[in-house]
Amino acid sequence: MTPTLVRQHLSHTGSSPRVDLWARARDWSEIQERMLVPLYEAVYERLEVGSGTRLLGLGCGSGLALLMAAARGAAVTGVEASSPERLALARQRLLPEPWGAHARAGTRLTVGSPGDAADAETPAYSLVTAFEPIGCLAGDSEGLGELLQGAKPLAERGAPVVLAGWGPPERCTTSSVLRVATKLADPLRSAGSWRPALRDDLEEVAQRSGLRPDGSGRVACPFGYADVDSAVRGLLSTGLFDAAISATDPAQVDKELTEALHPYQRPDGTVWMPNVFRYLIARVP
Repeated sequence: MTPTLVRQHLSHTGSSPRVDLWARARDWSEIQERMLVPLYEAVYERLEVGSGTRLLGLGCGSGLALLMAAARGAAVTGVEASSPERLALARQRLLPEPWGAHARAGTRLTVGSPGDAADAETPAYSLVTAFEPIGCLAGDSEGLGELLQGAKPLAERGAPVVLAGWGPPERCTTSSVLRVATKLADPLRSAGSWRPALRDDLEEVAQRSGLRPDGSGRVACPFGYADVDSAVRGLLSTGLFDAAISATDPAQVDKELTEALHPYQRPDGTVWMPNVFRYLIARVP
């Protein structure tokens, strides 16, 4: 829903919804991004990420997954094309001012495509991650294939490439809330609408990109919020409701999203929505 919840769909063109992109980036960084920490941890543990790892993070957003890999000793490079606001926050986390004085060794952050992060002196990457989950919007894997094609030449032969996606809708409570976006954006459904994740979504993307599937796993990633307001801000920060905002107005989206969250609000005011995410490990041939 990241990166990652989800793939980011904020636009900087004339069709952009009526939102404050900086505020959304902060809400993503402060509220929503941490929901996928169990996914990051499970992948890093399984692949034994450490001081010998050279990681390329595609769609790195505000950098939490990179920060966790760097804390394990990995040299990390992040690429982000769709949200310079999120990347600016990643720089604050990983490359604090004064530039380079306290930067984590081997850390690079780049706006653009994977090729923009490569030069003649850059060693091949031993791990590539694409942690923004697919399987939530129709067509949300299309841009991922292009990123993977750009990353393949930069990785070692046999290097693992990790893709992430939503689990079965019956195990993802948030699916019912995401349907609000589809309902409100009905006039724009051709541009993308909610759909349930399919079992082979990740494998199909990997195979289309010339990667060899080599194992998978499922991870519980509950979405927990301090209150309904935090839940609304966190979910809106994913970009999944932007088409609904364009089709209606922010106040209506806020209202209907708040109503959809009520079944998941606990007596103490917190909001809790269990979810399962899936990851696929594929290999560079």
